[in-house]
Amino acid sequence: MKFIKIITICGSLKFQKEMMEEAQRLAFEGNCVLTPIYPVPINFEVTSEILSLLKVARKERIRMSDAIFVINKDGYIGDSTILEIEYAKSLHKEIDYYVDVLN
Repeated sequence: MKFIKIITICGSLKFQKEMMEEAQRLAFEGNCVLTPIYPVPINFEVTSEILSLLKVARKERIRMSDAIFVINKDGYIGDSTILEIEYAKSLHKEIDYYVDVLN
């Protein structure tokens, strides 16, 4: 039986399309994939308390994971993603990066 790897997707939410494509690819390879929470078009106030809880949840997803997969389209890695990478490194997690292949 294949070992199921838990992988957390990290990156800027502006790359949501690429994140979801890679999440699907990784899942189809037999991995358990954890993704960020994406904004949805509903009338819901995002308070500082909610943002704080989401930050804690991001760290928890990384802690539970075997690896992170960083979406760095066009070489872009934002400040929050840099913090996630550093946290993953501190926990000795495997870190893989998205490769944006030009067509």
